[in-house]
Order: sequence, then structure tokens, then C-alpha cells
Amino acid sequence: MKSNFFSSSSILNKFLAFNLIIFLFLGIWTYLYLGAIKPNLIENRSNQHARIINNTSDHINRLNIKFTKENATEFILSTRFLFQNLDRVQLYDLNSNLLVDTDTLDLVQDIFIRNQNVQETSIDKSEESINVTESLDSQKTTTFNTESYVKDYSEQKNVNDKLVISETINNNFYVMTINSVKLSGENKGYIVVSEIANDILIAVDERKNFILRTVFLVALVILIFSVFLNKYILKPIRSLVLYTKAIKEKDVKIDKHEKYLLRKDEVGQLSRSLNEMTEDLYKRINVAETFSSDLAHEIRNPLTSLKGASEVLENTSDNEKRKKLIKVISHDVERIERLITDYSQMLKDEATLSRAKMIKIDLSNVINSVVEDFNSDLLNSNKNIKININNSKLNGSKLNVLGVESKLEQIVANLLDNAVSFSPSNSKISVICNIKKENVQLIIEDEGPGFNEKNIDKVFNRFYSNRPEKFGEHSGLGLNIVKNIIELHGGSIIVSNQIGNKKGARIEVLLPIYK
Repeated sequence: MKSNFFSSSSILNKFLAFNLIIFLFLGIWTYLYLGAIKPNLIENRSNQHARIINNTSDHINRLNIKFTKENATEFILSTRFLFQNLDRVQLYDLNSNLLVDTDTLDLVQDIFIRNQNVQETSIDKSEESINVTESLDSQKTTTFNTESYVKDYSEQKNVNDKLVISETINNNFYVMTINSVKLSGENKGYIVVSEIANDILIAVDERKNFILRTVFLVALVILIFSVFLNKYILKPIRSLVLYTKAIKEKDVKIDKHEKYLLRKDEVGQLSRSLNEMTEDLYKRINVAETFSSDLAHEIRNPLTSLKGASEVLENTSDNEKRKKLIKVISHDVERIERLITDYSQMLKDEATLSRAKMIKIDLSNVINSVVEDFNSDLLNSNKNIKININNSKLNGSKLNVLGVESKLEQIVANLLDNAVSFSPSNSKISVICNIKKENVQLIIEDEGPGFNEKNIDKVFNRFYSNRPEKFGEHSGLGLNIVKNIIELHGGSIIVSNQIGNKKGARIEVLLPIYK
């Protein structure tokens, strides 16, 4: 299978590879740009020469100048204004013989001023341009060997194309341009213009230095960013990855990364979330292990009883004894069934709450609905129990909470079921709704026997039950399940007995107000 580097490599390797590609691109661009700077400037300068040569040819045609030494010299002297900014102008005949050279004329020095301004434009890519760059030994040559260049130029098939030569002589950089002179469409000779162009070399060096400094600065910034990225982002992420692997391998020497927990950025948030998730995971594992052990213990007792009763039942012929044994077996089966059902329900509740999206719910509506159902069922029973709702303290305020509606209904229903089961006939159950500080308060009071003060701290323990007469009907998980659901909603539950002249149990539930 073909491996994909960018999908399988680490973030640091991807970042370095990406930077390497950028550097290669910048390197190639820099090489090409630096290589084009000098030819570009030379071509620009030669184009200036070409315009001067064209103007000169126009004047020669207009004045009908003959290509003789006398006429050429007279022309140069009379049109010296055309050659400002040039260091040297030469005219040659068709046989490459020199007719006139401004270096040998007695001209005013300020006429031939050297131009120090360089304008960078695009290189003329036309096939009509011929660029020739040569470097001569400055110790051997002190001037252009123009005669040989003119001779070579005259031997070309197409002398309409200009010839550009650049040379370094005695630490000076020269640019020379050669082109033909035509009279009435006929080639009559050649004109050579040249000037010292040290400013081109200066401009090239300046651009090279600027680009190299820029590239160095970019490289430095990327290097600093890479170090920062590795130290403050990638290294913590790698540590968190090792942390998760240690959790998977159940390594007892797990580093909790306290130094990352204190960070306020995304890494700190990730570290805290991972730490909280890990603690919650271990908590759930411990709870599951403890609960499984308790469940096994609770099931073992009725199983032992069931096994003993079945063995005795097999060997007895007494009908009364058999009826009692069958009743014991039935109770044991009901007990086991109830334990398994409630245990499964508890696991289902936790799974549902972990996946469900909590929404804004008015708890008053939930309470009213559940109480109405209970009153309807109690109306058809013989106990004559009435459930009353007291909202007098709300003053029209809503009991808004964040939760899962079905689970909030389960809380109210389980607590009312518990109250009804302990309430005597012809009694009442009060459901009081209130707002207490930043919490919604739900109080359920009954007129039953209340809690055993000695065991009141055990009522939320798993499998605890104070109803030996209803052994098979209750698992002892009811209040424990309610407590778990309430805590998963961020709330709390408190049980107590009513005080004063009142008799019965009092259960108080607090849930955070959702504003």
C-alpha cells in the first residue's frame, strides 16, 4: 500500500517538510531572480543606446552624411547633443575601418556626462536582440577592442540586430552596443556607443544583499517559530499522547502533567479535559467493579437460598412444606430478577445521560405531569393517599433547569413511589417547589414512619432496603439510582425526618437554575 507522508507523519515532520518546500521554492526563485538582474539592467541600458543609435541614423539620413572620416567627424561635432550621457561614440565604414572616435576628438568634457541612474524594466525577449557578455582581464586590456567586435558583427547574416557587449576593464564595468547605419535602406556602416555602467553592478549588489538578508530573516523567523511550535505545542501534545498510551496500558506511573494543567491556552484546556476524562474513567471503572462485586454478593444470597429450597423440595412429600418452599423459591427468583432489572436500568440511565443533549426544562411541568399520573393511580387504589403540590413560594417564577426530561420525570416518579410505599392509608404527600439561592428546590414529605435514624446515612447505599416484608419487590437500588441521576444533572439530594409534631420522611432535591 502506498504510504502517504503527510497523513502518517508527525505534525513537526509535516511542518519541517512544508518549510523545506518553501525554502526550495524561495531558493530557486532567488537563483533565477539574481541571475536575471544583471542581464535585465544591461538590456535596459542597451535599449537606451539603441534609441540613441536610431536617432543618430535618422540624423545621418536627414543630413545625407557620407561615410568618410571628414564627414563623420563633422557630423559628430555638429550633433554632439545626441551623445550626452555616453562616454564614447564610434563610427565605422562597411570594411570595419574606424571613421571617428569621440575619445580622439577635442570635445568639451561636460558634453559626455555619464548617467548614474538605473531604471529596471522587463527584458526585451525579441529575437532581434543579441546579448553577448564577456569578461576580460583588466590587467591586459584597458579599453574595448571595438574593431574586432565590429568586424565580427559585420560578418553576421543579419546586421539589423543590435549587438550588446559588457566587459569589466580596470575595475570599471562597460556596456557597449553595436548596430548598423542604413541610408535609403542600404547599409553604409556601423555605429558603436559605450559607457561606464558601474551603477549596474552597484544595483545588482544591492538587490542581492537585500534578497539574501530577506531570505536569512525569513529562515530565522521560521526557525524561531519551529522551536516555539515544538516546545510549547508539539511537545505537550506528544506528552499527552504518551499519557493516553499509558492509560491504555494501565501504567500505574502515569504522569498527570500538572505543568500543562495550569496553562490557559488550548493545550491547557485539552490537558484538563483529558485529565478530567481520565479521572472520570477510573471513577466509573471503580464504581463498576464495586457495583459488580456488590451485585454478585446480593445475587449469591438468593441463589443459595434458591438452591437449598430446590434441594429440599425435591426430597419432601409434605404439601404444606412444598407450598412454603415454592413461595421461597418464587421470592428468590423475584429478588434476582429485580436486582438484574434495576442494575440494567442504572447502566442504561448513565449511558443515556452521557449521550443525551440536555435542554432547558421547566421542572414545574414535569412535577405536575408525574403527580397527576400518581393521583390518578392512587384514586383507584384502596390506600386513599393524596399528593398535593405547593407552589406558593414561587410567586410566578419558573423552575428552569438544564437536563433530560425523561430522567427528571424518573427522579420525581421514584421519589413519589418511595413515599407512597411507606405512607399509610388516608394520608397525604406534600410536593413543595421553591427557589433557594441559585438552585431549584424540590421537597417531598410523607406521613409514614420516616427513616431509621441509626441507618439514615445508608439509605443511598446500593442494595440497602428497609422493607423485609417486600423482599422481592424492591432491590434496594431506588434511592441510589435517583442520587446518581441527580448528581449527573449537577444537583444534590438530602434525606431527613420531619421535625416537631410532624411525622414522616423528608427528601430535599436541589438542581442548578438555568438562566
